[in-house]
Formats: sequence, C-alpha cells, structure tokens
Amino acid sequence: MAARTRGEMMKETREKLIASGRKAFAEKGFSGASMDDFTAEAGLTRGALYHNFGDKRGLFAAVVDEIDSAMAAHAQAAGERAGGGWDGLLAEGHAYIEMALRPEVQRIVLLDGPSVLGDPSQWPSQNRCLQATVATLSDLAIQGAIKPVDIEGLARLLNGMALNAALWVASSATPEATLQKAVAAFECLASGIVVKQQITSASVRLP
Repeated sequence: MAARTRGEMMKETREKLIASGRKAFAEKGFSGASMDDFTAEAGLTRGALYHNFGDKRGLFAAVVDEIDSAMAAHAQAAGERAGGGWDGLLAEGHAYIEMALRPEVQRIVLLDGPSVLGDPSQWPSQNRCLQATVATLSDLAIQGAIKPVDIEGLARLLNGMALNAALWVASSATPEATLQKAVAAFECLASGIVVKQQITSASVRLP
C-alpha cells in the first residue's frame, strides 16, 4: 500500500476533528462542548485542533459550514426534482425550512450558529447559496417570469425569508405546527415577485 501524502493526512485529520466536533456540538451545544470532547473522540491531540482550526470557534465554524452546505445541496436537489425554474425555487425554500426539524440542524446551525458566528448572511455557505439563487432568478428574469426588480436584492430577501423561517421553526415550542405556517407564509411572500400569468398550480406543498 502506498504511503499517504502529508496533504492526505492533514485532510484526514481535519475530517476527524470536524466529525467529532459535529457530534459534540449536536449533543452538548457550543458552550457545553469541550476541547477534550473533540480530541478524544478523534484520537488526536489539542495541538492538531489548534493547528487546523485555531480554537473551538474555528472548529465550530467548519462544522456549521459543512452542515449548512449539505442543507443547501439537499434543497437544490429538491428544486431539481420539482423541475427547476420558479417551482424549483419554491421547492428549495420549502426543503431548507423543513430541515429545521432536524435536531442537529436546530442545535448547531440555527440556534448556536448565529450567536457564535454572527450574522448568517456573512457565512461562506450562505454566500454560496446566495449566488445559486441569483443564477436562478437571472434565468427567470430573462424568461420574463418575474417582475423587473434588482436580482441581488430579490435573492438576498428570498434567502433571508427561508433562513428566518427556519430559525422560527427551530426556536418554536411546536416546530411541526410552526413549519406549516412558515412554509405557507414563505410561499405567499415569494410569489409576489412572479408575473401573474407565470404562476402555475405546481407549487410545492409539504405532506
């Protein structure tokens, strides 16, 4: 078996630390998780954590980026299944909001994330999601399917609605009931940008 390169070993170390951090943050939250939780679970030293992430907050940021990126990929897949375009964009929003029911997402991304890392709109994962929304809206604008409004402004507000809806669900005492209200409100507000004759009956509904 060929010896692993230094780059491969560093990548493996990062992945182990992120996996152990993800488990600890989900179970204990940011404030309750300790350095020993991360290193013992991964079988590594504190030095490895400091070298790769700087501190606990740096590891937490990497964990949030991984989970939020996976959420965006899940939402994008839902949009593709809905056929793309406007219906796909609604499906993406619905899928993202619905993931607020997942305990790991609730604890790490939606509850601890903003308090530890600050404004979610500044997170790298959210910026990547914004660019994808801009691309979809640009295509819809070319087709004349949406009203002539600044595309970046629309993208920021649509993504902000989905994120804030997810935050509402995550912090609710009755998340299942809140999810239904959040999705209905998201669709109602989002549909205001569509040229009326372009609206179809294919709007995505939660089961």
